[in-house]
Amino acid sequence: MTDAPGSTNGPERGTPRALRPGYAAELDQLHLQVELMAVRVDQNLERTRTVLQTGDLALADQAIAADDDIDAMSVSLTERCYDLLAREQPVAGDLRFVVSVLRVLGEFERIGDLALRVVKLAPDFALLTRNASTYDLLLAMADAAIDRYREAMRAWSGPSAELARHLLETPSIAGHLEERLTTELVALQGSGAAAVAIRTLVAGKSLERIADHAGIIGARLLFLVTGDAGHLAHEVR
Repeated sequence: MTDAPGSTNGPERGTPRALRPGYAAELDQLHLQVELMAVRVDQNLERTRTVLQTGDLALADQAIAADDDIDAMSVSLTERCYDLLAREQPVAGDLRFVVSVLRVLGEFERIGDLALRVVKLAPDFALLTRNASTYDLLLAMADAAIDRYREAMRAWSGPSAELARHLLETPSIAGHLEERLTTELVALQGSGAAAVAIRTLVAGKSLERIADHAGIIGARLLFLVTGDAGHLAHEVR
């Protein structure tokens, strides 16, 4: 089993981790559970993309229900983190790991909530698709946001500082597309233009923010691996 990111083998609270196998196993299990939550979020992002492509109302309902499960998992893992902090009083790399998990859980939950904003536009599918150019931009933004999220997942799972650094140093394609989308929406004219623009903008902003939160996961991972708090500046939005 891969050690949890940031794990150390040195003494903590006066007792080496090697002599506290239960504690080490808890950290490894926490790492695996965070990865499982990341997969659940990824599955719902894929549902979101399909809903955006098809307007499938039944799939939208599935995505809403799945997000409830993701929220419940987030609450459970958050409680586990606080229990570990109180009971084991971790230090050094282990402390960075638990604190980073708390932050990453929040990012996963926010990404899930942003995806739901898109999913809940399914009843307005006809409006989203009315203008072919802006709709194509939305689809491209969904692809870009999901790709960025999956890069963050791979970085966390590694853990890979190289992938995390690449994530932070590479401009968000979704952000660039959102600027183009806004420009085109402002230029829309004709009957129903306002309704199209409002709903499209909600979807576009949500997808852009998903990509942003994926970048924050990368910043948190770099802090976890290196211990350099300077990386946390990327979390400020």
